[in-house]
Amino acid sequence: MPKEQILVVDDEQDIQELVGYNLKREGYQVTAAFTGEDAMSRARSERPDLIILDLLLPGIDGLEVCKALKNDPYTFQLPIIMLTAKGEESDIITGLELGADDYLTKPFSPRILIARIKAVFRRRKQEQSGEDGEVIKRGDLLIDTTRYQASLRGRQIDLTASEFRTLQYLAKRPGWVFTRNQIIDAVHGDDYPVTERSVDVHIVSLRKKLGEFGDKLETVRGIGYRLRED
Repeated sequence: MPKEQILVVDDEQDIQELVGYNLKREGYQVTAAFTGEDAMSRARSERPDLIILDLLLPGIDGLEVCKALKNDPYTFQLPIIMLTAKGEESDIITGLELGADDYLTKPFSPRILIARIKAVFRRRKQEQSGEDGEVIKRGDLLIDTTRYQASLRGRQIDLTASEFRTLQYLAKRPGWVFTRNQIIDAVHGDDYPVTERSVDVHIVSLRKKLGEFGDKLETVRGIGYRLRED
């Protein structure tokens, strides 16, 4: 049985060859795009199982590609791993805010890239199969971990993958205080290359999207965050 199809988006031929070679060794099907426009076209027509996306692309850059795909009802669920030379904290946070599932900086280890790809597929399969699925109810907030949806007073909330996992993690144990590192490990896995500030960004965004309910996401100074237990 053939493995998943992966679309590699990078304008550098040597990177395409390096990534493609290692993916094919693992049995994945590989297609390539060299521009942002081509990436969006292929994502919509081929519907790959995962996209490896460079940020520095000619024409439409990777962040715009990610934003467009995540706002498209036909492609918003496609997992995206950003692979780029832009390693500033602000770039990483922006990528995650736009809905990227993971982020690796160049130069990179092909073995780590493969491990990250497998981790993303593993999480997605658990979500789609309903493994450990449940509906968490906290007042007017409903979190359906099987359907991967959150709603407030019956209105669905548009959350990125990282925002959903953060909210789910806090809602499972209302009243408990979690450090930023604990949240990062729970949402992304151990040794994730993101600073603690990424958690602050997700919390700020969640508070805005949750409206009045967002006040229940409390900052515990010097420690981390919790969902207030009423």
